[in-house]
Amino acid sequence: MTGEVRCFEPRRSLWAIPPPKNPTASATQAEKEEVDSRSIYVGNVDYACLPGEVKLHFQSCGTVNRVTILTDKLGQPKGFAYVEFFEREAVQNALLLNESELHGRKLKVSAKRTNVPGMKQFRGRRFNPYAGFRPRRAFVPGAPAIPPFG
Repeated sequence: MTGEVRCFEPRRSLWAIPPPKNPTASATQAEKEEVDSRSIYVGNVDYACLPGEVKLHFQSCGTVNRVTILTDKLGQPKGFAYVEFFEREAVQNALLLNESELHGRKLKVSAKRTNVPGMKQFRGRRFNPYAGFRPRRAFVPGAPAIPPFG
């Protein structure tokens, strides 16, 4: 035995160890909920409508902080918007403008809901006639084998 000294080094796991949870992450979730409590959803918005026009429409309810009109991948409006107010009381005033008209279309106004992570609705698989679905046949001994297609 020689005078060699080995330091103990713990083995590294093949699995990644998750970093410690960020305490500010829950604060951002609380901030999101607070912003959502001051926001409304506006449906059936005309595609030619600009955020400034939506802001003017809801200006009588309270001070509008931000108007967001969502768009698709090509930049075309999806037909709905979110309006964020400075005060929570403005949301109740804005709900009174449900069924009001903007650009000749009746708006659908509701309070914005907060998304809950992991609560995505699951829809089962739908029947696809081109996916090779074949119904089962009952086994009858002695019956000739019929090819499934053709």
